[in-house]
Amino acid sequence: MPDDSPTIGLRVVESLSAVEAEQWDACALAPGSAGNPFLSHRFLKALEDSKSVGRRTGWQPQYLLAETDDGTLQGAVPLYMKGHSQGEYVFDHGWAQAFERAGGRYYPKLQAAVPFTPVPGPRLFARPGPFEDGVRDAMIDMLAKIAGDNRISSVHATFCTEADWKRFGEHGWLLRLGQQYHWHNAGYTCFDDFLAALASRKRKGIRKEREAVRREGLTVRALTGAEIKPHHWDAFFAFYMDTGGRKWGSPYLTRSFFDILGNTMADKVVLVMAEADGRPVGGALNLKGDDTLYGRYWGCLESHAFLHFEACYYQAIDYAITHGLQRVEAGAQGDHKIQRGYVPVPTFSAHWVVDSGFRRAIEDYLKRERPAVEQEIEGLKQYSPFRKENE
Repeated sequence: MPDDSPTIGLRVVESLSAVEAEQWDACALAPGSAGNPFLSHRFLKALEDSKSVGRRTGWQPQYLLAETDDGTLQGAVPLYMKGHSQGEYVFDHGWAQAFERAGGRYYPKLQAAVPFTPVPGPRLFARPGPFEDGVRDAMIDMLAKIAGDNRISSVHATFCTEADWKRFGEHGWLLRLGQQYHWHNAGYTCFDDFLAALASRKRKGIRKEREAVRREGLTVRALTGAEIKPHHWDAFFAFYMDTGGRKWGSPYLTRSFFDILGNTMADKVVLVMAEADGRPVGGALNLKGDDTLYGRYWGCLESHAFLHFEACYYQAIDYAITHGLQRVEAGAQGDHKIQRGYVPVPTFSAHWVVDSGFRRAIEDYLKRERPAVEQEIEGLKQYSPFRKENE
């Protein structure tokens, strides 16, 4: 830091109740965060207040704070102590098994992330100003110190920004690449404009899928703000539990989480609901930032052809175009997203491993994994549905 920089104190708190929302958001939602709602005090506090994080789920809040002497928050890290590797989407189960086979103890570990949410964004929050780089550096060093001083095997910053990723790397953290699928708005004025940019066969395929949903007699619409009523949350929670029970066995989010979300963040929610004869049958939950719509959860109680694609992908694109958003982030996994206009992009994570021998083994693995991920992303791009120059 510059010579005239203030004294910065670092401490860990176990609840956002200890942090004023305005101070947290001044760091978490600073320029460069894209107004990412998952980083906000409201969202993370909703996870706490609904007991979606805590002892029950094994995501124990351990927020790292950087403060000046007068108590002004200068930086923060959304940090959790974990005794498992569930709900992360950057998989390290193999690392855990290897370390424990060698006689080590992988858990507990520390996770700098938004729980259950593979949405990229900053993980080193800093208040804008002349000292923000120094604050980020100090927090990185403190994360490593906390792990080393407390017999914690590792610290993992998942789905961080590329800028954070590079900064972690400058401090000796191990760097990992992943990939997701995002849709980008090329200045479209309507959904048909988007379709016009696609190759003929892909364009016809999407039209057929949307028409099939209409032929099923389904009404699909996007609700936000005061349009979302308690009965909509009742229905969506049933969808969420059905999907979560089938995929994960133990869904994390409680019913009260959705009530809190509706009460405190309805302005950020875009809830797509599908009904058959007025009966809710499926839906998708999105949150919106300054320029991005973030697709998050989906579920249904009845099987309808192409309803998943309509609710999760096409409705999101339609909403983004109508409201001038530049991007839709559709989350992890699913090569089928490419044919619907979502292109592969890299995601970034950084890892601090305390044991030197284990660290070397992971470093060697990541040196081989990163080029493979880059090659996969490039290979997937050849399946892009967009028209070529000569079409």
